Order: sequence, then C-alpha cells, then structure tokens
Amino acid sequence: MRKAQIDRKTKETDIRLSLELDGQGRCEGATGVGFLDHMLDLFSRHGLFNLKVSAKGDRAVDDHHTVEDVGICLGQALKEALGDKKGLVRFGDASVPMQDALANVAVDIGGRPALVFNAPLANRKIGDFDASLVEEFLEALSTHAAINLHVNVPYGTNTHHIAEAIFKALAQALSKAVRLDERIKGVPSTKGVL
Repeated sequence: MRKAQIDRKTKETDIRLSLELDGQGRCEGATGVGFLDHMLDLFSRHGLFNLKVSAKGDRAVDDHHTVEDVGICLGQALKEALGDKKGLVRFGDASVPMQDALANVAVDIGGRPALVFNAPLANRKIGDFDASLVEEFLEALSTHAAINLHVNVPYGTNTHHIAEAIFKALAQALSKAVRLDERIKGVPSTKGVL
C-alpha cells in the first residue's frame, strides 16, 4: 500500500495526517476549519484517496496557519507515499464543472514544485472562510509534494462552487497522475529521476 503519515507541531499548529493513495475515498477530517474539512472530503472522495486529518491551530488569529500547514502535511504525505515513483503515470488533468463554475487542473509529479493559479477568488469569502486560502493551501501542497500544479478557472460566479470545482478537479487530476502502469519501466523521465 502506498501510504504515509505526517506529524507536524509548531507554535501555531499541531497536525496529524495520514494518506493512502490506493484507497476507497474515505475521509476523516477534523481541522477546526469547516470549509477546509468539506474540501478535504471532496478531495478524498473524488480522488479515491483515504485521508485522516486531525489539526489544531491558532484560529483565534485566523485560519491561515491551519489551512497552510494542512497543505504542507498533505504535500509531504503525497511525496512520501509515492516512494520511488517507479511505474508512475506522472501526469494528470481534469476539467470539472460545478453549476456556474468550471475548473481545469493539470498536474505533473515531476519533482519540480510550482503553482500557476488563475481563479477569481481574491477578496472573497465563503461564509467566514477567506477564499484566498485556497491558493495558500495549493501553494503549500505543490511545494511540499514537489509537483507542478496548474489551476485555471475560466468562469464562475459563486465562490463556493469555484472552490469546490477546484478541489474536485485536483482530486481527479492527481488520481490519474499517481496511478501505476505496468508498461512503464522505472520512472517516467528521460533523465531517469523524478
């Protein structure tokens, strides 16, 4: 089983996260940030990943540290669970509609962290959740997983729908990219390393 467990404790957060790549889409999320728990549940369900997250953070300040650090832990868990990356498909993409919104996400598990984020979420709120934290979460994920992640939302008016489409598309794209293909010998790179 390709799985990992990450524990992260700082003065701002205390997080325990486990990820199983070849799962059934089960999520147990308790971050204290309701909207983040909802997005992690979508991510697990639509990527068929098993995910457990327990997080405590300095939410009296705001949700930023908790959201970012959960992204860091998920990125670290993804990187660890992928192991030597032999037989890995490596690339994945998905286009997911959510009512008025459409999200296009492409992923390369190539060892080069980068986030390209084009989505109309700045200066918006989803309930009491700062929607700009979606980008912060994805930045932390891509950096610590060492993946190239492109998120493009060409249209959408409802902020909740935009964020939900992004997380569903991310799940679908990663699900494709982390698959193993028996035809691939070694790592899928002309350099011989990822």
